[in-house]
Amino acid sequence: MPLLLSQSDIREILTMPLALIATEQAFRYHASKAVEMPPKVYLFFKEFRGDLRVMPCYIPELRAAGVKIVNVHPENVERKLPTVMATIILINPETGEPIAIMDGTWITNMRTGAAGGIAAKYLARKDSKFLGLVGTGAQAETQVLAIQEVLPIQKILAWSPNPNKLDVFVEKMRDVHGIRVERAQNVQEACQTDIISTTTPSRVPIVAPEWISPGTHLNAIGADAPGKEELDPALLKKSTIIIDEWEQAIHSGEVNVPITNGVITQHDIQGTLGEVIVGQKLGRTTPEDITIFDSTGLAIQDLATAHFIYQKALAANTGHNIFL
Repeated sequence: MPLLLSQSDIREILTMPLALIATEQAFRYHASKAVEMPPKVYLFFKEFRGDLRVMPCYIPELRAAGVKIVNVHPENVERKLPTVMATIILINPETGEPIAIMDGTWITNMRTGAAGGIAAKYLARKDSKFLGLVGTGAQAETQVLAIQEVLPIQKILAWSPNPNKLDVFVEKMRDVHGIRVERAQNVQEACQTDIISTTTPSRVPIVAPEWISPGTHLNAIGADAPGKEELDPALLKKSTIIIDEWEQAIHSGEVNVPITNGVITQHDIQGTLGEVIVGQKLGRTTPEDITIFDSTGLAIQDLATAHFIYQKALAANTGHNIFL
């Protein structure tokens, strides 16, 4: 009988420290290449400005297999629905039977934030104290939670193209997490920080290279589908670029448009974050380096996190058994 885990069940289990552990482990597994993880499959609903993605993965060392089905619909804000919603199904790799069906929305948000946190841990300057946010949706929230776990952040400055959304974000961070976030006057001000996390669905560059100081680290989170980009390609040209996965990044990450247009090539990409974590590739080499982490979101992150949650749910007798 599969175990059904709701979002409320998962919120009781999945803390940011756990998400960071699971996500870093996922990057290590990915670097070992001892996993099966085909690239995301997309369905585009162009008339509704949304898409659906299917993300399978198998980690033999964990005996964990499964698939995530996730949407991205930016206009859901007006519908009072989450922009991103997901479902994860875990499969017993020995028999093929489903062992868990769980809400994947909170997992997606937390592991995406954790990926930014792990990137900052390995790529940002260790003395980074000033975090800038470009975009103030759910992904920005978990970027803050994760980065504060790995670096001594003392000040946070946020900007959004939607002033009302910015106000809601600032109040939520203070009321729910007790974290003070200040409003940036414009996107340029938000970029004059030690670390920048961009989490918008933009299809035109909104971060200019002249705004970025030497030593800055950027988490490019928003570009997760073909045609999306948040950073001016000239910024990529003068930065150390670290991706999460080659095929996905080239197809749908921050580097997808500059590569398609011939502004940069694959030779301009240093390597993957997993390779940096295990010491196969270098990340930051000097305090003056500008580093960029291009995050597309990997099925292995979802699966490693969901596997941890499933094991903890079994131990705590959480969730409901269902018949299929």
